[in-house]
Amino acid sequence: MVVLLGAPDSDTAAIYAETVTVGDPTYVGPLAGVSLNLPVFHILEPEIKDQVPADIYEREIGAMEFAIDGEEICTAMTAFRAGTL
Repeated sequence: MVVLLGAPDSDTAAIYAETVTVGDPTYVGPLAGVSLNLPVFHILEPEIKDQVPADIYEREIGAMEFAIDGEEICTAMTAFRAGTL
């Protein structure tokens, strides 16, 4: 199982990633203290984008790429998985 995020910024993506890996960092939700250790990616990351047919990706995600800072999000997700975020 893989968690695929579509968060609009790097801070939100990092919080969601932390929630599904080590547990809810705010300790208010049902995943407080629950480590699911699920792999997490963002839909804008190249390794995910390359797995979606181009026409479907463009139709469903294309506009989002122009509205948000995808490079910053991808950098944050890579850092999170490496344990440096």
